[in-house]
Amino acid sequence: MRNTLKSTCAALLAATAFTWSAGMSSAQVTDDVVKVGVLNDMSGPYSDLQGQGSAVAAQMAIDDFGGTVLGKPIELVAGDLQNKVDVGAAVARLWYDTEKVDAIFDVGHSAVALAVQEIARERNRINVTISAGTPALTGESCSPNGFHWTYDNYATPRATALATLKEGGDSWYFITADYAFGHSLEESTRALVEENGGNVLGAVRAPLNGTDFASFILQAQGSGAKVIGLANAGTDLVNTLKQMSEFGIVEGGQRIIGLLVNLTDIHSLGLEAAQGLMYTEAFYWDLNDETRAFAERFRAIHGKPPTQMQASAYSAVNHYLKAVEAAGTDETDNVLEAMKSMPINDFMTKDGRIREDGRVIRDLYLVRVKTPAESTHEWDLLEVVATIKGEDAFRPLDKGGCPLVSQN
Repeated sequence: MRNTLKSTCAALLAATAFTWSAGMSSAQVTDDVVKVGVLNDMSGPYSDLQGQGSAVAAQMAIDDFGGTVLGKPIELVAGDLQNKVDVGAAVARLWYDTEKVDAIFDVGHSAVALAVQEIARERNRINVTISAGTPALTGESCSPNGFHWTYDNYATPRATALATLKEGGDSWYFITADYAFGHSLEESTRALVEENGGNVLGAVRAPLNGTDFASFILQAQGSGAKVIGLANAGTDLVNTLKQMSEFGIVEGGQRIIGLLVNLTDIHSLGLEAAQGLMYTEAFYWDLNDETRAFAERFRAIHGKPPTQMQASAYSAVNHYLKAVEAAGTDETDNVLEAMKSMPINDFMTKDGRIREDGRVIRDLYLVRVKTPAESTHEWDLLEVVATIKGEDAFRPLDKGGCPLVSQN
């Protein structure tokens, strides 16, 4: 495999791109290459759960496909969106317009994901969102060119919040990341709490990539809420949880719920601090023999097991390449039709399907963080408590307001 570092975005606020390619020739492929891009947070608070690991997983999918499709080389570019809408949108335009990227994957920031999905629609290219959570991607901002692959801010907090409500956690206060992702995560959970007889006593907005959460924690503590819901992720979530431990929140009788937690967050916190935390995942590396086999291969390259985002990068790129092969071309309309008509089957997804609003319907898993005594090694962190069927997990098709649905 040829691995060359390539700066596609020196003029775009230092967004970087890494390029891998493999060769051969033949068939109905524009520009004699099928080019895919992984665009995500490579250097900020979410880089550990997406970042370079997602590019590694995408390259594994390409390698497993033999490096070619329809006899033409498959090339991967990867860039840093820096969690800024202008940067992410500029990279997407550059890739679609100049570098002739056929499909962009991941886009791990909700506001950027909404912008990139619209750019893909305008250019008639393909966009697969993995790491961003806003349900608007398959709601009012849905696109015939866009897919939402892994989770969203309707489905992910649902099982966790319902389990908490059943255990008496009926008054809530939110600490929320102050951008589209955090807002939608809070809004969907707030609605669920209120629909099931709970009360929301308040919320506070915290800036992205913060380091001092003390004032926000004190407001949540002072609210008297039984449950403090954390509508943030990545290092923001880890830093909030660490500082809550210092303030003795749990010892004071309040329960902490992470509304979007990832494997790397638990690893960073340590089991002593995180034990007993329940949350919802789309993938856990130790679920079965297939997931363990993939994780072993991934870890040999990246040094740690894959997160749900990174595993999804493999899954999504693999499905896209299967669709190109089935369509006999990389022309957008043909590939879109093939992607939507084919079931999704791989190590993390069994009989998944793509709904007409672009939402991938897959099973999710309610997990509990193990105690130090239960864990047998460094990454033995979670126990799967329940499987939530895809049809039950995600927002009903007729509730999202997607114009594509109302047209049918």
